[in-house]
Amino acid sequence: MASFDLINANNGVGAATGSTTQASSDTASLANNFDTFLTLLTAQLQNQDPLAPMDSTQFTQQLVQFSQVEQQIRTNQQMETLVGQYQAASASAALSYLGKDAIIEADETYLAGGEANWAYVLPDGGADSVTVTVRDSSGRAVYTTDQVSSAGGEHLFTWDGVKTNGQTATDGVYTVEIEATADGENVDAIVRVRETIMGVDFSGTTPSIITPSGMRTFDKIRSVLG
Repeated sequence: MASFDLINANNGVGAATGSTTQASSDTASLANNFDTFLTLLTAQLQNQDPLAPMDSTQFTQQLVQFSQVEQQIRTNQQMETLVGQYQAASASAALSYLGKDAIIEADETYLAGGEANWAYVLPDGGADSVTVTVRDSSGRAVYTTDQVSSAGGEHLFTWDGVKTNGQTATDGVYTVEIEATADGENVDAIVRVRETIMGVDFSGTTPSIITPSGMRTFDKIRSVLG
């Protein structure tokens, strides 16, 4: 698995730069259109029939429309500034998480040294039955058990890497699947993992963290442990 030793925080402003470029282009386009409008208006006024002067209502409406567009562009520029500030703050927060463990809402984690840990949360009423299935990176079921707690609340599930057929699984990323039922109906279970934040990726519009299992989006982090 690739490691990330150097992180370039400047990449975090890439998306904001693109938006600023678009706003600048819109402003230039509006200015060109307004200059063209004034040129045409001047020509119309100079060549109008003195006995039947043109109605000013139409070009007055056009001036109002230009003003409204200009105001909208300014609003967009202010929004882009706020987005840029938010992205910079997110980047700073993400960098402060390096090397720390995080609780992440996800169903896949890394098996290492004969141990992989998940936590699953059931509603207050619990479930009548719970079946846990561990799948490999290809989606094949390698281990299944129903010898787990079905009470409401959070429960830890630890897999020792031994498959149902008795073979030992190789280290790697595995996914857990929780099937819970109550009164014949499916019960939703929230699955979380605890992993170390190894790096931060700034290539997207918002930072993502890198853990032993791969890339995690920032919104999946539920807590960061000191």
